[in-house]
Amino acid sequence: MRKILFITMCILSVSMYAQKQIDEGVIISKQTMSSDNPQMNAQLAMLGEMISTTYFKNDKSRSETSSPMAGTTVFIADNASKKAMVLMDNAMIGKKYMESDIQPSEEDLKNVTIEKTNEKKTVLGYECTKYNVTMKKDGADVKMAIYTTDKLKAISQQTAALGKDFKGFPLYMTAAVAQQGMTLNMTIEVTEIKAEKVSDDKFNLTPPEGYSKVDNLPGM
Repeated sequence: MRKILFITMCILSVSMYAQKQIDEGVIISKQTMSSDNPQMNAQLAMLGEMISTTYFKNDKSRSETSSPMAGTTVFIADNASKKAMVLMDNAMIGKKYMESDIQPSEEDLKNVTIEKTNEKKTVLGYECTKYNVTMKKDGADVKMAIYTTDKLKAISQQTAALGKDFKGFPLYMTAAVAQQGMTLNMTIEVTEIKAEKVSDDKFNLTPPEGYSKVDNLPGM
């Protein structure tokens, strides 16, 4: 009986800790992609599972994603100034950066529909609310199912431009992108959340040496 009570208390303590607000820390997530087009699916299979690390602190976030095939992509955002920068370093384009505003324009939001549902999903002890999002972007039709929590003060690259009707940080999301007769499917799932100190240097919005500026980055 004592052993059962001890195990129960441990489970409850983990759940209570997971529900606490975290203002500074690190989030680890994995991303997988597939397609109904055989050629594209073969290329995506070569990418394999991509791991992203997101650092967050005081309304600032930095996400780093890398793979042998795609190189390294870094997204840095400051929610206070509504400014963001994307860095890409790969063999195809070299070292490039793009600066942007994370506040979406009224024109951008005309092509976005956001539905907050009553559906819930628990991820790593966090109760998440489901949003259904549809949008048109660069000739593509995008449908997303996104489960978010309001317990993490972090900015997501995937949802930063969805506007004020979208709340929270996504812990699990799926997206289907239909374009030119084929569909790209993507799943992103957070696998670890750590409350820890993060250096302010992570959020520097000054472009690093060796990077050249562009207006648009491939795949963005």
